[in-house]
Amino acid sequence: MAGFFVLGIILGPVAMVCGWLAMGRSWSGGGNRAWPALVAFVLGAIDTLLAIIWLVGAATPGTGMF
Repeated sequence: MAGFFVLGIILGPVAMVCGWLAMGRSWSGGGNRAWPALVAFVLGAIDTLLAIIWLVGAATPGTGMF
């Protein structure tokens, strides 16, 4: 969750990669244990997208996003 506030452009892709790698692993036991990996991947994608939007807004002439 720290990526939503600082270093989103770095931590977002890291979360996506870690989530992607965790989805390929198999754990013994019942139940679907891929949910935490899927959540990490989705939150990483959202974080990366928001960081890119923020950077594009900050790079435009004028006041940026805010």
